[in-house]
Amino acid sequence: MSQTATVQGRRIAMRLATLLIGSVLLLGCGRSGGGLPDFTQLVEQAGPAIVNISGRSEAADSQNPDNGAAPPWFEWFREFGDAPEPQQQQPRQSLGSGFILTRDGEILTNNHVVAEADEITVTLADRRQFQARVIGRDAASDLALLKIEASGLPVLKWGSSTQLKVGEWVLAIGSPFGFEQTVTAGIVSGKRRALASEQYVPFLQTDVAINPGNSGGPLFNLDGEVVGINSQIFSQTGGYMGLSFSIPSDTALNVVEQLREHGKVRRAWLGVVIQQVDRALAESFGLDHATGALVSQVEPQGPADEAGLKAGDIILKFDDEAITDSRALPPLVGRHAPGDKVRIELLRDGRRSSLRAELGELPDEKTAPQSADWTGLQLEPLSDRLAARLRVDGGLVVRGMSPRGAGAASGLRPGDVILGVAGVSIGSEADFQRVISALGRGESAALLVLRDERTLFIALQRPEE
Repeated sequence: MSQTATVQGRRIAMRLATLLIGSVLLLGCGRSGGGLPDFTQLVEQAGPAIVNISGRSEAADSQNPDNGAAPPWFEWFREFGDAPEPQQQQPRQSLGSGFILTRDGEILTNNHVVAEADEITVTLADRRQFQARVIGRDAASDLALLKIEASGLPVLKWGSSTQLKVGEWVLAIGSPFGFEQTVTAGIVSGKRRALASEQYVPFLQTDVAINPGNSGGPLFNLDGEVVGINSQIFSQTGGYMGLSFSIPSDTALNVVEQLREHGKVRRAWLGVVIQQVDRALAESFGLDHATGALVSQVEPQGPADEAGLKAGDIILKFDDEAITDSRALPPLVGRHAPGDKVRIELLRDGRRSSLRAELGELPDEKTAPQSADWTGLQLEPLSDRLAARLRVDGGLVVRGMSPRGAGAASGLRPGDVILGVAGVSIGSEADFQRVISALGRGESAALLVLRDERTLFIALQRPEE
């Protein structure tokens, strides 16, 4: 072979190698781009089954005699959901989303979207409007089942929230701020989140953009199956901040079936009042770290009482599932049916033991199941940095609250800092619980609160019931 031929052969080989490397790089870019989901087909198929829901209340706010001032739950929904701006003696309007379950017009949405409504209007994707009636509502799970008189409607398919994995892509469709058929996407950020607001729901946490008006809309997996119902956001501004929460489909399905059959939901009941175990309490009980649910009260002749649970016990496992946080216990109880028998592992007098309990049925009047405390407040200690900036020695920050709790009724707001209760300085949640637990039914305590760099007193009253 001549030298010229050899040189040409080398050049050809180099070109082939260059083309091969380029092809590999292009394939690599293709794989990276291909790893991002294409939601267009999902949206086209699911969109027709998504509805807009508006609720109208003609009556003046029965909870609000103060000439149009915001009702106690208003701050909660301004932070987490879809409350309208209060108006002077005007009919109240709510706005939310929902989706069609059956071809003859069953629709699922959030309870808080329709709870106060005298008239409910459902607008379909094709712009047809129907008046809806309520089949059943469940405040504890924040779900409501509606019915419109229609036929041949498009429906959505249920998926399993249990099979979802953290990091998996999900998509939401709803009507934020009234912008119908708005699509947002993100990933599952966490599972089985226990919030202070809805203690029977093990929420899905996502970073999908959810805003007022999205409530009640579906959360989809990549197969186009409904795996959640968008319900709340956690925010310090009233808008989306990357923390969105959805009711898992497995929880919703159980609620829907019971609402269809009974018009209400029957839930298991343990019959205890629990509180969080902080580091100080953990040390006092001989625990290596803060874990479990501390039983502060046992309902006389309730399931826990009959099983032998006592005040001062720390529940470490419920039906073989570890309780790392007290808020994790109520959703576990709620997964069961009345009459189920469960095994409870506990710490008593420094010793671990176990017992079996037969769960009862949650009485109708008990709207706050297994409440960590009757205030309904979600509190956390003030950080040293924030305490220094506010020039205080310590306190508890209100991070959230139940609309049904005494904290919301007192006028407390998310972001408030509780400095003292009944003249006692508060440095930990244990301090706070110690003081308020001494209050009798109907009694009040004065909270010293820091708000907008000003201090004020707020009366916190324990409910009569």
